[in-house]
Amino acid sequence: MEPSRDISRLIEIMAALRDRQTGCPWDVEQDFASIAPYTIEEAYEVADAIARSDMDNLRDELGDLLLQVVYHAQMAEEVQEFSFGDVVQAITEKMIRRHPHVFGDEEARSAGMAKGMWEKIKGQEKALRRQARIDRGLDPEDHGAGFLDGIPVALPALTRALKLQEKAARVGFDWNEAGPILDKVEEEIGEMREAMAKGDTVSMKDEFGDVIFSLVNLGRHLGIDSEAALAGTNEKFRSRFHHVERALKTSGRDLEGSSLEEMEELWQRAKTRETPS
Repeated sequence: MEPSRDISRLIEIMAALRDRQTGCPWDVEQDFASIAPYTIEEAYEVADAIARSDMDNLRDELGDLLLQVVYHAQMAEEVQEFSFGDVVQAITEKMIRRHPHVFGDEEARSAGMAKGMWEKIKGQEKALRRQARIDRGLDPEDHGAGFLDGIPVALPALTRALKLQEKAARVGFDWNEAGPILDKVEEEIGEMREAMAKGDTVSMKDEFGDVIFSLVNLGRHLGIDSEAALAGTNEKFRSRFHHVERALKTSGRDLEGSSLEEMEELWQRAKTRETPS
């Protein structure tokens, strides 16, 4: 089999890998649940390539992510649920439906994206999903989901916290300003201290989560994305620690053979180097 720029070749390759008789044993034994972590990982690797402005790597990582879509579609086709073509049709229909100011008739295009149009379109999509459940012989009202249950559980926890808060805010369940949220953060930290003093590990975990959730809420009101802020701090930590490592290596030492005091001194030097003059 030869490589190709045609998506159909990738679909053929995946079908061959999943062939029960002649395919790859590892690929054959996978299912949606076992592949899902790889799908998430590939999405992160795409984001990493973008952050590093590495276009060659981005091309490769996008291919890996596309493979994940093909993989899930192949497994769905095997159980006669849907195919890759159905996935493509569904997303093209959605894009056309959600952008009447681009793909609609002349009147729709000239009107632009009118206020309230997005919610109207979302309502239409909900009606379509309801009809799809009816067509499949399912109870159209039994979604087993509340107002916030449409936020995917598999999202990174900080991102999911933000989306839960944003959606609750749409119906008025929100703080009016950032100040009281900072008070709430301090209150949660106080409860964390109490749990620590008692040595209550269950409560410590619970209160720790409350502190983080409150900080995400504070960031939201300040216009700060918690995920991006933490990513910046992670990189800052990595950079400073690398400075410590290089400084020790220059003096003929290593991390394992150095004291905390030595590393802290070099850490402070790294911080000083970052401070604008």
